[in-house]
Amino acid sequence: MICMIRLNESAPDFTANSTHGPIQLSDYRGKWVVLFSHPADFTPVCTSEFVAFAKRAPEFEQIGCSLMGLSVDSVYAHIAWIRNIEERFAVKINFPIIEDLSMQIASLYGMIQPAASHTSTVRSLFVIDDQGHLRAILTYPMTTGRSVSEVLRLVRALQSADKNEAATPEGWQPGDPMILSAPSTVADAETRAQKAQAAGWDCVDWYFCRKSLPTDKAKQKKAA
Repeated sequence: MICMIRLNESAPDFTANSTHGPIQLSDYRGKWVVLFSHPADFTPVCTSEFVAFAKRAPEFEQIGCSLMGLSVDSVYAHIAWIRNIEERFAVKINFPIIEDLSMQIASLYGMIQPAASHTSTVRSLFVIDDQGHLRAILTYPMTTGRSVSEVLRLVRALQSADKNEAATPEGWQPGDPMILSAPSTVADAETRAQKAQAAGWDCVDWYFCRKSLPTDKAKQKKAA
């Protein structure tokens, strides 16, 4: 049975052994978390992903986001793999990799896809916010590696949307304009143009308006 977890609900808590010792998800409350599974240690696609995550780990740390890997392999296999990656690729894995021999966490989060494998976790990824809510779910097949750049962009976009009460358009990058929610009433639609002019929004039409965020320099000048 695959557990169905849903966006914006509390991420299921768990306690498990990891390469950093015992770990409990709820201990990370106050930080964002990217929890991602991989099919198996010592496999080429997984190795390429972990090397990429490790190289970009400081960027995740800068935005208050912790990384956690997971597979059904033992912690001893994880340790051997980490040491091999450091030896062969000159990259150190500084984030924990969770042992899930019983597949309890994998089942809890729906990481096991019976049509793909009965024993291995597919490439599932979960973004959990600082309040412990599940904000995004990505699932890739075993044959396709994930883009770490896209995961980082996704976390930044979610954080920016929360902070600025706006949405992010396709391909959004930090510093790009954000998108305002469309008016929900006829009255609001009729006054959107007036509001847009006063607020300096860039409106293509009543339902599509962009909001440029102040730059760091502009914020500093205003504060002064």
